[in-house]
Amino acid sequence: MSEQQETFIAHLMELRDRLLRAIVAVVVVFACLMPWAGDIYDLLAKPMMATLPAGTHMIATGVVTPFFVPVKVTMLVAFVVALPVVLYQAWAFIAPGLYVHERRLAVPLVIGSCLLFLMGMAFCYFFVFGTVFKFIAEFAPKSIVPAPDIEQYLSFVMSMFIAFGITFEVPVAVILLVKAGVVDVAKLREIRPYVIVGAFIVAAIITPPDVVSQFMLAVPMCLLYELGILLANVVSRPARASEGTALSVPDTDPGQSDGR
Repeated sequence: MSEQQETFIAHLMELRDRLLRAIVAVVVVFACLMPWAGDIYDLLAKPMMATLPAGTHMIATGVVTPFFVPVKVTMLVAFVVALPVVLYQAWAFIAPGLYVHERRLAVPLVIGSCLLFLMGMAFCYFFVFGTVFKFIAEFAPKSIVPAPDIEQYLSFVMSMFIAFGITFEVPVAVILLVKAGVVDVAKLREIRPYVIVGAFIVAAIITPPDVVSQFMLAVPMCLLYELGILLANVVSRPARASEGTALSVPDTDPGQSDGR
């Protein structure tokens, strides 16, 4: 067996070990949280329950739905809780193949991406859900008694979490585009009006058909775009400074340095 094949197999073995450790971490957290699966789902359903009429409850239309839906929610929570371990295993596998400057950029971007995604989910849970559900409840005719299905509610909540989580990644995307040289800060400022229009179009596509949720997704997207421009300007300053220093150094003839 050649040295190249041995190296490839060693990488595969390490990848397997890292994946197993990440999976074990998620499974352990899931097993610890499983006794509170019902409480975890109740916490997730709290924004909806707060807007339902007194005496009204959510329903389950499937035979096994009351069991599997809380289990799904608990598994997702377990993954979020174990995310630091999962990211560490991924980083430990990738880091040896990166240059020093790539590591310096990757670490804050990965940590920032995770924090921003969680912030997007938190913003959706604490601010968006209550407003949207209240708007829908007030808009609905009085002859209708809402009784949401728990599986459909979970699907709705997860789609909203993903939408707001990805939306909060806008600053990271802006920084990556600037660092990769795809676009500069001046161009980002120039296309700002188009980005604002695009934000409202995207919000109208990926959110439910109500104005409130669309507005509450589009506005943070625009604000985060502005934050991304500010951060990209800060991050790109050292590169611009080094380029300016290089241009300011005059070319010297080696012969002149010897006094010839």
